[in-house]
Amino acid sequence: MKRLFNTLIICLILVTTDTLSVNARTFALIAGVSNYGVEDANLSQTTKDAKAFKQLLSKQTKDITLLTSTYANHDNILEKLRAICNRAQNGDRIIFYFSGHGNKGYLLTSDIKPLYYTEIANILNTTKASDVICFIDACFAGTLASGTTVQSTASLSNHDGHAYFVSCRPTETSKEAAWVGQGFFTQALLKGLRGKCDYDHNKEITVLELFKYIHADVTRRSLKGQHPQLIAPKGMHDKVIFDWKE
Repeated sequence: MKRLFNTLIICLILVTTDTLSVNARTFALIAGVSNYGVEDANLSQTTKDAKAFKQLLSKQTKDITLLTSTYANHDNILEKLRAICNRAQNGDRIIFYFSGHGNKGYLLTSDIKPLYYTEIANILNTTKASDVICFIDACFAGTLASGTTVQSTASLSNHDGHAYFVSCRPTETSKEAAWVGQGFFTQALLKGLRGKCDYDHNKEITVLELFKYIHADVTRRSLKGQHPQLIAPKGMHDKVIFDWKE
């Protein structure tokens, strides 16, 4: 009888786990800023990059919020991110993408306000979501967890379940490629998610597979002037973040 009871408990756990997996949702917030209202500060590809990422991600989820132009302002980005974090539950995933200007320790929103990485971290660290995946395509993005500025934060580094792909080292700029219509980082990200980084051809893309491809592609195209960085605990390296099995 005891053996039968134990077997039933194990089966119940397996069924519950499968149910959570089936019902899991992915919530995404995508922000792209091209127009800063100052001619010399405007960018040419960032809004296009955000829209292209949304189009690709829509094959995996419909819960996507896209902010561009004046809508990608400081308060709006934080409000939408907070709303997503509040909605996400255990088993769910949150994806945050930003493409635009950046400086040491912060991103620059459409209203030319600094969006500090600490602000992003404080919100993301409150969510019940099991996974948080962030893609930051901005200059000096490596300061996100480098500790080189007052406003950069170690709380983003090695957080269980959180992986951050940033476009460059703390001292580097993030370059656009006008002739292909995209930034180097986002171009590599999109190509990787379309299958270029699926090295074992199992129709699944892991965190480490994607980063290896992005790093190699961006480093080559930028002539070693830009080096993407991955900030994630080792436990996240084999986490599947994109698949085509269904």
